[in-house]
Amino acid sequence: MAKYSVEHRDVETLLNLVKAEQIAIPELQRPFVWDSVKVRDLMDSLYKGYPVGYLITWQSIGAKLKGGQVATHQQILIDGQQRITALRAAVAGLKVIDKKYRQKRITIAFNPVSEEFATLTPVIDRNPEWVSDVAEFFDGSPLKFVRQYLAANPDADPDVVEENLEHLASIKHAQIGIISLSDDLDVETVSEIFIRINSKGVPLSSADFAMSKIATYGDRGRNLRKLIDYFAHLSVAPHAYDDIKENDVEFGASGYLEKIAWLRNVSEDLYDPNYGDIIRVAGLVGFSRGRASSIVGELSGRDPETRKLDPDRIPRAYDVLEAALAKIVNQYEFENFVMTIKSAGFITPSMIGSKNALNFAYALYLRLRQDASMSEGERKRIVRRWFVMSMLTGRHSGSFETTWELDMRRIASMGAAAYLTQLEESTLSDAYWNVTMPSALQTPSTSAPAFQAFLASQIHANKRGFLSRSITVTAMHENSGDIHHIVPKAYLQAHGVTDRRDYNQVANFALTETSVNISIGKRSPAEYMGMVDEQIATGVLKLGELTDADDLARNLAENAIPANIRDVSVDDYESFLAERRQLMAQAVRLYYEGL
Repeated sequence: MAKYSVEHRDVETLLNLVKAEQIAIPELQRPFVWDSVKVRDLMDSLYKGYPVGYLITWQSIGAKLKGGQVATHQQILIDGQQRITALRAAVAGLKVIDKKYRQKRITIAFNPVSEEFATLTPVIDRNPEWVSDVAEFFDGSPLKFVRQYLAANPDADPDVVEENLEHLASIKHAQIGIISLSDDLDVETVSEIFIRINSKGVPLSSADFAMSKIATYGDRGRNLRKLIDYFAHLSVAPHAYDDIKENDVEFGASGYLEKIAWLRNVSEDLYDPNYGDIIRVAGLVGFSRGRASSIVGELSGRDPETRKLDPDRIPRAYDVLEAALAKIVNQYEFENFVMTIKSAGFITPSMIGSKNALNFAYALYLRLRQDASMSEGERKRIVRRWFVMSMLTGRHSGSFETTWELDMRRIASMGAAAYLTQLEESTLSDAYWNVTMPSALQTPSTSAPAFQAFLASQIHANKRGFLSRSITVTAMHENSGDIHHIVPKAYLQAHGVTDRRDYNQVANFALTETSVNISIGKRSPAEYMGMVDEQIATGVLKLGELTDADDLARNLAENAIPANIRDVSVDDYESFLAERRQLMAQAVRLYYEGL
């Protein structure tokens, strides 16, 4: 069976198909990213008969058209959105949406004598040698334009002007190739074909296909797509709310804008999901499916068991999707989830190396919210432990979509608490804490999940920075604090340890006040700990503010630093690292088991 067909349509017919919604252009709902120069160049290429590339469409059943009709074979444009939007702007005179979601014209002018295209400027608009707006030309009578132009430019050659304006009019009949992909292809196949056809080699993600599919379901689909888009955008740019409210009247009247209006006052950035993240979470919450492509199948009416298409399934699928999105964008749900993650000690985005771990944790949180028999405390305990477990073990890396679906099935059948216990027994055994995690800490990467989990354990227990009397790791993490070499780098380098992979081991790091770090400088542990011991004996502050021996011992324990740090020299450095890795691993174990 052929996977695609190729046909050519003239510009005028193509724009009419878009107007009639026989070809859906999802990107029209997003800001137009081409500048006016590219629009001008597109017109120039069409005028000169240059190829402008193929459009790629994917057939979609069950899409709603204007008036409520259902299109049997509507096509979703998956490549060429910007070219079609440019044509609609230049040829049909339609407005585009700018970065502030305002509608504006991109007006292209044409000089019938020099055969130049240009973006309209006030100077060109006042110059009679130019046709100021080619959209007005296409919408009017070419003969009338010729007469008007010659009247305004009596010295122009009538034959040249007439010939060139006729050539301009012929743009509406210029042929553009359309590659139509079959409607029975799955997302993965469509994506592969797209990559092979597309000369730029830019892949489309399954989330892109899902967004395109969602937008085909009439006004409801377009607004659900905008809900996803705008939620993701406002999460990182709250100031854009006023632009959306002012300029997207349709969305404002839909009732969906009210659901995300709370984001305009939010500065929290721990979890800023993009549209792909939102789609994946919606798939888990609504359909228990981990793949964005599975959502496309559901919204296309595909029965996951028989793989056959049933249009009657489509409305129900959109109901499920909308209900899931309503939960995801709900202020109470979202903020409570973020607070749950923060309560585990992960308080800044830099501490979280896996967005997928956050996505699944949010989906799990929302699923558990549906269980009225579970207390809020138990729900948060499970979500916290699941998140930290997945961060430590990399559970949501690699083929995470398959793992997601497996986990959701097991949670549904066993219960979240029982399944989590099973995973902990198999992945977080004594061997993990005694061998695997210390090995994971044998790295110079401060972004390593094991090291970030150690910092989270300190934040969770409100522990103090190294050699600090009252300044906590939390305060330093949120404000200013140094990652300090416990055995100073300059000291190690002076004694032959010159490889940064050795002196920058995370087991040699501790969060420290800047002033303490400066005071330590390049002194050996024996030297700077001697300064601390002296100030404890005399009460005269020399390095930090600790003045009690018991408090110093507690501080070392809070930072998982061996009590014999005074005795560590370059000769003992490797032994020190090995011992501290064990102490850090045990600190994380105690933290995890107490979540």
